[in-house]
Order: sequence, then C-alpha cells, then structure tokens
Amino acid sequence: MIIRDMNELKNTERTVSDARWTSIRMLLADDGMGFSFHITIIEPGSEHTFHYKNHFESVYCISGTGSIEDLATGEVHEIKPGVMYALDKHDKHTLRATEELVLACCFNPPVTGTEVHQADGSYAAPAEAVA
Repeated sequence: MIIRDMNELKNTERTVSDARWTSIRMLLADDGMGFSFHITIIEPGSEHTFHYKNHFESVYCISGTGSIEDLATGEVHEIKPGVMYALDKHDKHTLRATEELVLACCFNPPVTGTEVHQADGSYAAPAEAVA
C-alpha cells in the first residue's frame, strides 16, 4: 500500500512548476501502478496549450473555474468543480483558468516526474523521457 500526503510532497523533487502552474506528483512510473497521479494547480488568469501526443490524460476539477478548448474543433467547455475531461485522442487543447484551478490528473503511460513540456506542448514518449 502506498500512502502519501500532498502537503509533505510540496517543495520536494515530486513538485514540478512551470509557467504559472504547479504539479505535485503523488504517483509516478516507478511506483508501478501503470499510471501517474498528480494534483495540479493552475494560476488564475493563465492560459496553457498542451498536446500530450505520447500520453492519455484524464483530469477532474476539485476547485476553481476555467475552460478547455479543443483546438481541432474549436469547442470550448466550462471547467468547474465536479467536471472531468479525458484526452482520449491525444487532443491538442488550451486550458484557461478564470480562478485558481485545482485539478486531479492521471497520465497513462505514467510520467517519471522529470518531464518538461516540449515546444509543441507534449511530454516526450516514455522511452525518450528515461533516456
């Protein structure tokens, strides 16, 4: 059994920050679960374009408000507590935070914890990330 306290992971190697977001990596590839699990905090007023070409991601909104735009279709969906979205087609998208968003995120395949977003908004494929 794995037990982790998000508050104890803050300011450790399991906390990754980038341009106006912070992700606390609760489960990573080396935990052997087959997925990674993160709590991600998106700063209010920020906008982020991501394209996880090598991963599937599902996201559940714990708190805050914003929107997600599917860049292939132009559809915009409201994000608020209780809403989940899943990027089942490696969907390129723009996430906008009206208020601070607190999101629970799962990635498959799991991330290692060292990934950074590439220029196209993706993480490297797992074999590349380990190399």
